Amino acid sequence: MGTCVQPASCQRSGLVCVHMCSSSVQVIQAVFFGICVLTDLSSLLTKGNDSQEQERQLKKLISLRDWVMAVLAFPVGVFVVTMFWSIYIYDRELVYPKLLDNFIPAWLNHGMHTTVLPFVLIEMRTTHHQYPSRSCGLAAVCTFAVGYILWVCWIHHVTGVWVYPLLEHLSPGVKIIFFAAVTIIINVFYLVGEVLNNYIWDTQKCIEEGKEKPKLD
Repeated sequence: MGTCVQPASCQRSGLVCVHMCSSSVQVIQAVFFGICVLTDLSSLLTKGNDSQEQERQLKKLISLRDWVMAVLAFPVGVFVVTMFWSIYIYDRELVYPKLLDNFIPAWLNHGMHTTVLPFVLIEMRTTHHQYPSRSCGLAAVCTFAVGYILWVCWIHHVTGVWVYPLLEHLSPGVKIIFFAAVTIIINVFYLVGEVLNNYIWDTQKCIEEGKEKPKLD
């Protein structure tokens, strides 16, 4: 969900951590927008085609696209942008040490931690996404958050290095509170995405219905 520092005591592990941590969100976004492109292409190819099998496959793609948007692309993307820049402004050494400026140019940093938000908002505004039931959606978000936290802890267990410098400064008890707070925040962003999606498309529907109504003299 961000970028980690290459520890002096474990250079190889540090390089792996930099690569894996800075790529996690980009992988989610790449997979999501890849599914979007595939869905659009499939929609164009099946237009005017009466094949029920192709129509069924297209519906599966649309359902997958909507699920990834609701559970991963929006909540995780918004979480990364808000958390990264909030901590960066407070003390960048906790999340993105100045040392990394020698290896990662500013434009690439913004590409990893800034552009995610406008792209996902544009996608939400231009395409209607059907959210899963709230209980299923929140359960999926929690599963992802807990899985990612366990992965971070496993890396620390194997290498002795916390991939996020912030965690080095937290006691075990505070780490538990921090991880719980992270899970709660991601769930909140899921709800924000659901509300925003419904607001955008309910408003759009009202506008379209208003245009279709005949004007009375």
